[in-house]
Amino acid sequence: MLVLRNEPGTDFCSGISFDPLELQPDPASALAAVRSPVVCAISGECSGAGLEIALACDVRLCDVTARFAMRDVLDGRLPAWGGTQRLPRAVGASRANAMLLLGATADASTALEWGLTHAVEEDLDGAVEQWLDDLAGAGPLALEFAKEAVHRGSELPLADGLRLEGDLNHQLAATEDRAEGLAAFFDKRPPDFAGR
Repeated sequence: MLVLRNEPGTDFCSGISFDPLELQPDPASALAAVRSPVVCAISGECSGAGLEIALACDVRLCDVTARFAMRDVLDGRLPAWGGTQRLPRAVGASRANAMLLLGATADASTALEWGLTHAVEEDLDGAVEQWLDDLAGAGPLALEFAKEAVHRGSELPLADGLRLEGDLNHQLAATEDRAEGLAAFFDKRPPDFAGR
């Protein structure tokens, strides 16, 4: 698993000072391609390219100081790292339009209500550790396949997404981890996954 966070007392990312089109592959696409879950811990401002990076993560946690914005068009630019695609998928088209077209800012509680963040935490570091512990207890291959099903499936019609889920289930059924998970369930013990 991968954790992305800012230094204490600093903003997550209030913008970048270079042309985002010059960086290939872009960081958001690179994060989205990581097979295991990516957890993002956000405090302070998370705007522009920083929000695009956060949107590429699987789990977004923030503290009460977090503020989210996508003001690129107000500066005559377009988001270049997936913001126009990932933001509407996270919060819906009308909320994304308010952020993308009008530069609307969402505070931590609004971000939680909209689904932009999974939780607002007073102890952000402790929450990250809890999420990591919970994820570490799951089967690593099942986590990878679930992530793939969600990401690829969201781009497919429902029937094709269901076929993808079925295909991934068949692949997982042939793994040692799946056998271990079943054995542990029937033996009433914690599983010991090997990632195979």
